Amino acid sequence: MSLSAAEQLKILSRGVVEIIPEEELKEKLEKSIKENRPLRIKMGADPSAPDLHLGHSVPLRKLRQFQDLGHEVYFLIGDFTGMIGDPTGKSSTRKRLTREEVLQNAETYKKQIFKILDPSKTNVVFNSSWCEKMYFADVLDLTSRYTVARMLERDDFFKRYKENKPISLIEFMYPLIQGYDSVVLKADVEIGGTDQKFNLLVGRELQKEYGQTPQIVMTLPLLEGTDGVNKMSKSLGNYIGISEAPDQMFGKTMSIPDNLIIKYFELLTDVPLEKIKEYEKQMKQGENPRNYKVLLAKALVAQYYDNLTAEKAFTEFERVFKEKGLPDEMEEFLIPGSMKIIDILLEAKVLPSKSEVRRMLQQNAVYVNGERINDENYIISSGNETIIKVGKRKFLKVK
Repeated sequence: MSLSAAEQLKILSRGVVEIIPEEELKEKLEKSIKENRPLRIKMGADPSAPDLHLGHSVPLRKLRQFQDLGHEVYFLIGDFTGMIGDPTGKSSTRKRLTREEVLQNAETYKKQIFKILDPSKTNVVFNSSWCEKMYFADVLDLTSRYTVARMLERDDFFKRYKENKPISLIEFMYPLIQGYDSVVLKADVEIGGTDQKFNLLVGRELQKEYGQTPQIVMTLPLLEGTDGVNKMSKSLGNYIGISEAPDQMFGKTMSIPDNLIIKYFELLTDVPLEKIKEYEKQMKQGENPRNYKVLLAKALVAQYYDNLTAEKAFTEFERVFKEKGLPDEMEEFLIPGSMKIIDILLEAKVLPSKSEVRRMLQQNAVYVNGERINDENYIISSGNETIIKVGKRKFLKVK
């Protein structure tokens, strides 16, 4: 590692909300240089859903920065904790996933993370490999090292407790197991979103309990989705998937609100901060934000594909949305005779839920052969080819 601790810290601080405590991270970096020993960087992910989106990429990109600086990354797939379900931010006990669901999602995760991480420098570990070997006495020993009072300091637990809503003991186990993972891995640094701060700090406290040097906690902002309001989420339909087709990735990026352009540049690209500040200044001086969305969309597509693909996606976007044409390629959906539009959009997976279909219909964002439709019971019959357009970028050819 040729860079000094101060230089590394400057790179690693980009886009970070908190480093707890920052001075200790600098000391760890200095020690790693002196001893020629890479730091052990941990990030955990519960395979609760199969697809990763740009919101997930924020911490993954931070891991890649650590890798590029010569440190050792442990990407922990919580196949054991995934069967509990992270209660963070939940107002009720969440449904537990089956072993089969967790393992299926985990395999998909492994394929997708290497769009960002360097496979040769990534240790993929599963916490079932040590959690399933624990005896009941080990579990009791773990629970003895953290108090109920400390657990209730967590906002969502405290709120449910005050409202007399049930909290199962297994939910208390989630942050304990996540913290114990740090003990097993002897993590120097753990990365997570701001919503994970409590769980990350539990790991720091448990490491002290087990006689280890406590890990540094690094929190990153949660990324708003294309609606500009809610955290990016597949269930809300406001996501941009890291495995999406280039045209979809480009089009969705072009749909984000103007006030997210700078945040997306900072968290999702390698564009230098000085350049990003220049973009921000130019927009404040009256430059058209659309021009910077084009730069952002090109940067993202090039990052996950290549520069040529990014240019092709831009050309296609201009043709479809500027010239009001139709895309060269569209998903096709065959219907047996006639179907309601709400059922077609759901079964063809154009939108994730009936509530999302209804929302788009109510917002007058659904067109059939160019005609705006807002009736969920609208019938489409087979025979003639029908083009459904949802929003500005989703097209479906119905036959």
